[in-house]
Amino acid sequence: MKEDIKPQGNDKILFGFILSVLTFWLFANSMMSIASVIGKDLGIASNSMNTAVSLAALFSGIFVVVMGGLADSIGRAKILRIGLYLSIAGSLLIAAAPSGALAQPMVLVGRILQGFSAACIMPTSLGMVKILWEGPAQQRAISFWSMGTFGGSGFSALIAGVITTNLGWRWVFILSILVAIASLWMLKDLPETKKESKEKYKFDWAGVVIFMVAMLCFELLLTEGGSLGWTSITTIALFLGAVIGFYIFYKVETKSKIAFFDFSLFKNKVFSGAIACNFLMNATAGLITVGLPLMQSAAGYSAQDTGLLTLGYALSVVLFIRVGEKLMRKLGARKPMVWGSLIVATALILLTQTYLMTSTYRILMLIAFTLFGTGLAFFATPATTAALSNLPMAQSGSGAGIFKMASSLGAGLGIAIAASIYTGISKTTEVGDWASYIFMGRQDNVNFRLAATIALATLMVFALLSAYVANKKIPKDGGKK
Repeated sequence: MKEDIKPQGNDKILFGFILSVLTFWLFANSMMSIASVIGKDLGIASNSMNTAVSLAALFSGIFVVVMGGLADSIGRAKILRIGLYLSIAGSLLIAAAPSGALAQPMVLVGRILQGFSAACIMPTSLGMVKILWEGPAQQRAISFWSMGTFGGSGFSALIAGVITTNLGWRWVFILSILVAIASLWMLKDLPETKKESKEKYKFDWAGVVIFMVAMLCFELLLTEGGSLGWTSITTIALFLGAVIGFYIFYKVETKSKIAFFDFSLFKNKVFSGAIACNFLMNATAGLITVGLPLMQSAAGYSAQDTGLLTLGYALSVVLFIRVGEKLMRKLGARKPMVWGSLIVATALILLTQTYLMTSTYRILMLIAFTLFGTGLAFFATPATTAALSNLPMAQSGSGAGIFKMASSLGAGLGIAIAASIYTGISKTTEVGDWASYIFMGRQDNVNFRLAATIALATLMVFALLSAYVANKKIPKDGGKK
């Protein structure tokens, strides 16, 4: 099975790809910041809204590799368009949800459809960037695609807040529908690409079902482990279910002739190294779930005030992501990946200085979030290019799916670990007398400050490991053209 397609990408198609990923990262992702507003307006309980928030990421993480592999076989453009239709349907359900009995099921189903949508859009759009562009043009396309993901995520809280305050929360999802329609129009001439095979396509139902069960256990472990208790019977059962499920999945897929998850991709050391780095770097996203609650709990900041402290994150991603691309062209992928990881580690070091007064720490936080965005900007294009440029074209969809799954799982793990440490230690009412010699100012919030320091220091380990893996696994001239 081979695929021989001449590069034929253009800026119209690229902009269509960017709009497609924004439907999830900018609009669907905004549910994290406006869930309480939606729940209050529709009369949905807070625990149900928490479930709604996690559902999109849950279904995206479960199905992103499945849809990437399916797209390779039946058509990437087809799956991408299906993803946009699902995004429209999901956003429409949420935007039209009335208060009352129908509110909760409409919102939950809408979030499931948004998760399915992301699973369709992410691997296909990224996989087709590899196919439709080559050389420096491909690197440029990856940079702009990454702006849609990292930049969209960085701006989601701010944009959602502005729209909700001035127009109402429903307009977040109405605008998402309009963006999806615009993307469909931009991509109306998108050429179809898929693997060439004379054999009739057979779907790997056994592999998909086993993978879904294992991923569901793993995702629930990450999202619900803290609230259930990490030593509870349910949490232990989820852990065992994930471990056993992934083991059976590996055994089944390595022997199957129609496996949707190609483990042979990991024989490529550059691909496996880029996947590992991507997983580790995305784990540092847990700093958001620590830094913002810290300022609200320990310093009394409002959600809007803490959101503004992260503005440098979004701006630096957009401003510097092409710098990472240019560094890669000149120096190869390894150095900007290492530098990006170390910049993120530096940001985390700054954020651990919670012993300072609020006025000083606020300045450090502004600098740290700007460095965080800069580090991700340096890292994004080189890491994506290193992963995809070493794959055969016929496996671009499944490879891109694995790459994005690493992003989802890494972020989920980092958030779960950071939140668990922060929540556990911050609930401690007794802190030793030594704290008064270290932590300046108020002493009634020392438990929150100590918890944040430990959680953020843990995340710093992930950034340092990313730098180490990149230095060991990524070739010196990888991605350089």
